[in-house]
Amino acid sequence: MAAVAENLLKSGEVSAMIRQGFISSPGLSPTSSPPPASLSPASPSPPRPSFPSPKTSTLFEMMSQEGVPHRTYPPPRQPSGDQNRLRLQEKIAAILAREGPGDMELSVSSSDGFRVTVTAHRRVLAARSRFFAEKLAGVGGRPGRPVAVEICECDDAEAYVEAVGLMYSGDPRRSLAGEDVDKVLGLLKVSVDIQFDDGILACLDYLEAIPWSEAEEEKVVSTLGKLQIQQVCEPIRGILQRVSVEPSTSANTDSIYLGILDGVLQAKDKKARRDMKALIARLLREDLDQSNMHFNKLEISRETLYHLCHKCLDCLLRLLSEAANFGEGHGDRASLMGEVAREADNVQWLVDILINKRIADEFVALWADQSELSTWHSKIPCLYRFEISRITAQLCIAIGRGQILVTKDAKISLLRTWLEALYEDFSWMKRACRMFDKKLIEDGLSATILTLPMAEQQEILLRWFDCFLSKGDNCPNIQRAFEVWWRRAFFRQFTGDQDHLQPQIVVSDEQT
Repeated sequence: MAAVAENLLKSGEVSAMIRQGFISSPGLSPTSSPPPASLSPASPSPPRPSFPSPKTSTLFEMMSQEGVPHRTYPPPRQPSGDQNRLRLQEKIAAILAREGPGDMELSVSSSDGFRVTVTAHRRVLAARSRFFAEKLAGVGGRPGRPVAVEICECDDAEAYVEAVGLMYSGDPRRSLAGEDVDKVLGLLKVSVDIQFDDGILACLDYLEAIPWSEAEEEKVVSTLGKLQIQQVCEPIRGILQRVSVEPSTSANTDSIYLGILDGVLQAKDKKARRDMKALIARLLREDLDQSNMHFNKLEISRETLYHLCHKCLDCLLRLLSEAANFGEGHGDRASLMGEVAREADNVQWLVDILINKRIADEFVALWADQSELSTWHSKIPCLYRFEISRITAQLCIAIGRGQILVTKDAKISLLRTWLEALYEDFSWMKRACRMFDKKLIEDGLSATILTLPMAEQQEILLRWFDCFLSKGDNCPNIQRAFEVWWRRAFFRQFTGDQDHLQPQIVVSDEQT
């Protein structure tokens, strides 16, 4: 094998291959050109990493490996990012070529090794960018040879190249049509860096004209908030009006909330009312869950919510009194009962908001004081009134979970006013409620009862015992509370002797 290689070297075939470029030769390597001028529009970045050049096999090495089984490998697939960068370079080169022969070799490189070189025109860049005008003023070139300029270590090299292409547009704003927000924000940052005023205004006009997604909105607000350019303060303020709350709006927050919630409560269309209740409840929960504290949240006030609660309870009381006194020839009873159900649903919705905001304690006392409403409630059929008992169940579930913190007196008053009605309506609640969770109600009721003094526990649970024996599954099954009370009463008796409750303090005169 070595003899064959030697014969080839003696012949003229190898030298011909070197001349054609197949084999590198130190004597034929091109002379390196002088280093280009370097422009740095931004603060210095960390040095670019250097990568070792791949080792290439000489013809002699390849011939020496003859006889070794040859394995072919598919050509490496070029990453999509590199393909995009190649297309970008071709696009910008085509735009710049329309101006004719250039007099400037512009290279832009990033820290990840990406580098683009295009032939540009000094007069265009100097006319559109104050940065280039300043930097190129003292740079001369030889006749017939373009000036070499390099912008190194760019954070976003693609955006720099795009900005150069935008300088060649007669209408930069129109050139941005169809681009995405992230790309335009990158162009805006570069335009600010190189003082490309037309590019800045074009980007701002674009951002003002197009809609943003919520994710894009945060990026736009963040980027514009960092721009400190006196000349564009007014355009930026105009763009941010889309998300800025006026002082007058902040002052009228409660009236706006009141109008929205009252509109939902009074809505005539059943489906629209249900959809809007779900939407408003979700938005209010999102406000509570919002962990990003840099937002100035405008919350609905406690007074506004309780104003609506009083309004709904007054309406419910009037409707129940009309329903209890309803007689022949007084109109459509079914329509009246529908209004009762709607008002009860309105109260449930408001109570759910109060519970989520942890301000439902006042409503427990308010609901416990509705003795007149409870009296009218007992005078109409269960079919029409069971939605009202769901309010009691809703409160007991929240109390049992610790979401409402109220005194034992408030809980005792609540159960004395509404517990019997809950027992009576329980069977209809099971039949007619779409989102009925029997166990959830029973657990909440049990937990609420077990927070009361033993005397009240005994009174309530012995009354439940009789009711459950007569109604069975048509009565809530709170035997768990009954078991706990039984053990407390008969097995783990705690006398409450005050002598055992006082801390024992022993004072000694002896020195330790």
